Amino acid sequence: MTVWLFRAGKQGEYENKFLEEGRVYLTWDDLNINLRTITSKEILYKKLIQHYDLDKEKTAINWASQIWPIAHSMEKGDLVILPSKFNRTIHIGEVIGDYVYDESLGSPYYHYRNVNWIAKDIPRDRFDQDILYSLGAFMTVCKIHRNNAEERIREMRKNNWHVPKNKNVKELVEENEETVSIDLEEYIYDQISERIIQRFKGHKMEFLIEEILKAKGFTTYRSPEGADHGVDILAASDTLGFGNPKICVQVKTSDTPLDRPTLDQLIGTMSNYSADFGLLVSWSGFKSSVTKEIPKQFFKVRLWDSKTIIQQIFENYEKLSDEIKKEIPIKRVWMLDSEVE
Repeated sequence: MTVWLFRAGKQGEYENKFLEEGRVYLTWDDLNINLRTITSKEILYKKLIQHYDLDKEKTAINWASQIWPIAHSMEKGDLVILPSKFNRTIHIGEVIGDYVYDESLGSPYYHYRNVNWIAKDIPRDRFDQDILYSLGAFMTVCKIHRNNAEERIREMRKNNWHVPKNKNVKELVEENEETVSIDLEEYIYDQISERIIQRFKGHKMEFLIEEILKAKGFTTYRSPEGADHGVDILAASDTLGFGNPKICVQVKTSDTPLDRPTLDQLIGTMSNYSADFGLLVSWSGFKSSVTKEIPKQFFKVRLWDSKTIIQQIFENYEKLSDEIKKEIPIKRVWMLDSEVE
């Protein structure tokens, strides 16, 4: 079994199509070439130079390394990892079909493999940091095999997508492996996420969310530990909290994405507390049954997953309490954007 990383567009624009149709597409614009007719990578990169009128041979070689696998390297039974761009989760599928070239589908959907999505919305926090590092590669398609990744992911599959407690990880650096640029932003989010969940697991997460809301100018009330009657935090603007908007907040830190009933509960609670809006916070993200409701609830409810929480920390860091800054010590760093290159 080989493990392949697939991207569904830079902004995840093809993600729902992949999941709903049970396929992974090679979303390469205007690549109307049947890859089965190409017999070697060398022929492929020469073809790409001609097809796209490329100036740099290095670019063509890089493209060929990503395009070649879907037709010539992937096999039935291989696993496909699709990191979500909508929340900090990962989808995993098993390849069940041969390579298909269908020009009638139009660009960029000419090339695909049928996939059985065996697990969706697995929280990123369940994966070891070195595997997440490999998943941050700036590649549309690539093989994941650093640090015995294939075997470790296979063991996670047997353990309901959790790392076995008796794991024995060998930290290896494969010197002969090609250096691949990674998504530094995603890598940074992973590191900060690990720190936050260590410090603010369970009821402590409510304290962090309350501090963020205070930094944004809200007056808050936080329910004591125990039964919360469907609300963890109440927030309203102005010094005394008598202004608008009035917000009902529910906070969850379970290690599985939230499903629809939790959203429905929050909507019902909003009316009980005469709240104008609701904020549903789930560290592990949300299942598709919840995200599909976003358009319907856009003017009433906001969803925060771990990535959104981290973004809120970035935006309001200077106004956060010293206690929070001590627990989450971060600093701003400016650098060149390698993706633009």
